[in-house]
Amino acid sequence: MQDLYDNYSKNELLKLLNGQEKVISKIESNVTKLEQENSYLKFQIEQFKRAMYGSKKERFIASENPEQLSIPFEIDEQKVTEAVKAVVEEITYQRKKAGSKNHPGRLALPSHLFVNEIILEPTENIEGLKIIGQEITDELEYSPAKLYINRYTRNKYITPEDEQGRQKVKIASLDFRPIPKCIAGPNLLAQIVVDKFVDHLPLYRQIQRFSREGVDIAPSTVDSWVKLTSQLLRPLYECHYQHTVLNGYLQVDESPIKVQDKDKKKYTFDKTSGSAVGTTHTGYMWVYHAPILKSVYFDYRKGRTQQGPQEMLNEFEGYLQTDGYGVYNQFGLKEQITHIGCWAHARRYFEKALDYNKANASHVMVLIQKLYDVERKATLLKLDPAERKSLRLEESHPILNEIGTYIALQSRIELPKSPLGRAYDYCLNRWNTLLDYLKDGNLQIDNNLIENAIRPLALGRKNYLFAGSHDAAKNIAMYYSFFATCKKNEINPLKWLSYVLKNINNTKVSEINKLLPQYIDCKLLD
Repeated sequence: MQDLYDNYSKNELLKLLNGQEKVISKIESNVTKLEQENSYLKFQIEQFKRAMYGSKKERFIASENPEQLSIPFEIDEQKVTEAVKAVVEEITYQRKKAGSKNHPGRLALPSHLFVNEIILEPTENIEGLKIIGQEITDELEYSPAKLYINRYTRNKYITPEDEQGRQKVKIASLDFRPIPKCIAGPNLLAQIVVDKFVDHLPLYRQIQRFSREGVDIAPSTVDSWVKLTSQLLRPLYECHYQHTVLNGYLQVDESPIKVQDKDKKKYTFDKTSGSAVGTTHTGYMWVYHAPILKSVYFDYRKGRTQQGPQEMLNEFEGYLQTDGYGVYNQFGLKEQITHIGCWAHARRYFEKALDYNKANASHVMVLIQKLYDVERKATLLKLDPAERKSLRLEESHPILNEIGTYIALQSRIELPKSPLGRAYDYCLNRWNTLLDYLKDGNLQIDNNLIENAIRPLALGRKNYLFAGSHDAAKNIAMYYSFFATCKKNEINPLKWLSYVLKNINNTKVSEINKLLPQYIDCKLLD
């Protein structure tokens, strides 16, 4: 080897050495990239394993064996009796032991509940005895809801003949009923709708409950009741849109919903009805939340394209807070709209990257946690919007600068398609929107409030699986709008809907907004 380089001059050897160093540097760089790719592929494999072997369905493992002993069907009553006695003695002992300690007292029951007074006398003879006091024990009980009939009997009167011999019939009006000729009363209609869209109880289960009460109602009849109620509330829904979406600060998100579509070419056969049923279509609920007003508006669209939000936000001016879905980027280009990002979505990317690179991902997550510590501090101190803005500029702004600097440096040496690279990329592409919540103390740091409003939709999907039609999906959007707003304003949805159904026909169009959950006088619902 020495003979090979004996004829090289010093400069030639240095030149050769520099060339070898470049090759080594290039090899090391390739090794680093290969290590990153290897780590990313391992991460992907773990994700696939989770998807493949995670518990998704019930599995049945056969345990049949011809040599297995037969099951003894004869029951030893003596053993059963002894076992029950042992449990009773154990429970009695535990109750006595618990009773020996100082009990903090019974739960105070609400004062507004009806009290059914029950006086109990000793079984012994008490004649001639003097009462020296009373012991009162309160028991919280429940009486199941019962169906009953309102029978309106209207006397008909006839007026005397006038000069021309004509007479008029006088009879009381039924205009106070919300839906003319509908056999269901407003309270029953409200209960059916609330059970379906708040408690996620499908109509067929409600019909089964009515049957247990001895009242058989056809499914088509209940469906018609819900449709008539929806038509009655449609003007209020339009009013709700005007007072929600045209607010100066909106949070927007979307969520899928399955909708039965009979216009599709492919059909499935329903054994129950004996007819062909259209396959389901994936529609979307676009949700608009006004945090300051505490108002939520659901808008159903057949797709996830930009047409829906474009139509809804055509006249919008103010702050618009969204996740990273590309459809929303166009609104940030408008002068009258300030696009706000969501730190909860940004954090989610780093949480997913923990298994890939725990050190770097957790470093950013710790910094993001500090941002939320500032928000909790502002809430705990009950700061007004101006004070919250000052606190953010003083404490949150330096943390944001630290996050931005760290991400900018690390993104240069990270694989762009790795989980951590995607987390960096998400933040860098939306960095200005992630900073813009500093502009006003009324703004939220994330979109969590609107995601909480969407949760009932997710629960509903698990119970009734899909909407029966696109029109039905629009009705679902209307009811979720009203009931989500009721929840935001801590209003009993059943009391609210019952009151609205009884009064909407007698309310002027100019005053219909007073029936909305965010504006209604709560005293009227008592």
